[in-house]
Amino acid sequence: MRTLIQALKTKELRKKILFVLFIIIVYRIGSFIPTPGVDYNVVNKCMATIGSASQENFIGLVNLFSGGAMLQLSIFALGVMPYITASIVVQLLRVVIPRFEALHKEGQSGEAKLTQYTRYLTIGLAVLQSTTILVTARSGALFNYQCDQVIPDGSVFNLVVMVLIMTGGTGLIMWMAELVTDKGIGQGMSILIFMSISPGSLPQLWEIGYGTNGTDGDWLKFGIVVGVLVVILIFVDFVELCQRRVPVQYTRRMIGRKMYGGSSKINMSGVIPPIFASSILAIPTLIAQFGKSDQSWVKWINANLANTTSVWYIALYALMIVFFCFFYTSITFNPDETADNMKQYGGIRAGNATSRYLTYVMNRLNTVGAVYLLFVALIPTVLIMALGLNAKLPFGGTTILIIAGVGLDTLRQAKAQTEQFQYTGFLFENVDHKEG
Repeated sequence: MRTLIQALKTKELRKKILFVLFIIIVYRIGSFIPTPGVDYNVVNKCMATIGSASQENFIGLVNLFSGGAMLQLSIFALGVMPYITASIVVQLLRVVIPRFEALHKEGQSGEAKLTQYTRYLTIGLAVLQSTTILVTARSGALFNYQCDQVIPDGSVFNLVVMVLIMTGGTGLIMWMAELVTDKGIGQGMSILIFMSISPGSLPQLWEIGYGTNGTDGDWLKFGIVVGVLVVILIFVDFVELCQRRVPVQYTRRMIGRKMYGGSSKINMSGVIPPIFASSILAIPTLIAQFGKSDQSWVKWINANLANTTSVWYIALYALMIVFFCFFYTSITFNPDETADNMKQYGGIRAGNATSRYLTYVMNRLNTVGAVYLLFVALIPTVLIMALGLNAKLPFGGTTILIIAGVGLDTLRQAKAQTEQFQYTGFLFENVDHKEG
């Protein structure tokens, strides 16, 4: 709160904050503008019938990151999901394509080129995902076959126009996110993700105590859920701010007996492992929607993978989180490259020994980080089973990690810029005083 007050007192930062708020308002308005060709009245009836929280598959995941815009088939229906997927794919391709790894090592110019590739891939994924969503909506599978005629005109021309509009919406979101990063405070795409997830969580949280659809709520369960949420947010903030100090000696940077080194976060993989695990486990559920409900394989998927409290789902979810925690970190952090960079700066013990030591530290951090992610990701499942909640909780492990991570990162950047402007103002005041 103190950082926010100081930021609002600074003219430049106040303009940046207002600009970010303007982009957020435009983004939220676009989430409610229906795509031309969609019968909005039918969509509203479908939403009232099944409820957006009932989606436990890939559709539900995309709808979460779009702020509920996907099930409303708005112009921003795809949200930030294509960009997230494209960014992760480009990072993974660095292992397969030497050209991408070379661009990564080139510095700012190479990263700019990789960003351009990410944009192209985002548009391609937007075309693919929008086509899939519209075809699914046209067949009725998007709303569990409980609603028909969501798209009255199923002609190819009409579907192509709708695909172009949704793809254009994704491009607009990507452009707005880059504007926030360049002219605002914080990372633009992260802030839009934050604003997509947060608005839908509070109403669902209130429904636990107040009740909905004629059912009575339970204020005791509401209090327990709120208490657990606050404790988990504090715990996540604490872990995300923790660092593992890595002592490194540099011959050119030794001052007396002081030894300068680096540090690394405990959770090196961030929120990627839960997102990957949820996406992969949701794909069979999406495929099962196109099968007949009386088929054995469809029944098994609905009973074990569509149910987040089943033993199969919990076991596979946990295994995938651990796997992706180690896998993603091994791609984004290269001990050999770090050791070579240290050697170039005159490191005393840089080389194979340093590489082995960094690998050892990374594996230990990944072990702790995987346990931490499992703890946060499985808490919603434990609460559902312990409290007997029929409805889906308004927050999950991925949601908690994103809200806490984005909030901390934005506050850190706001504090850094506040101190920068205050320091600059202090310098100018001293210069003016000396000239006077």
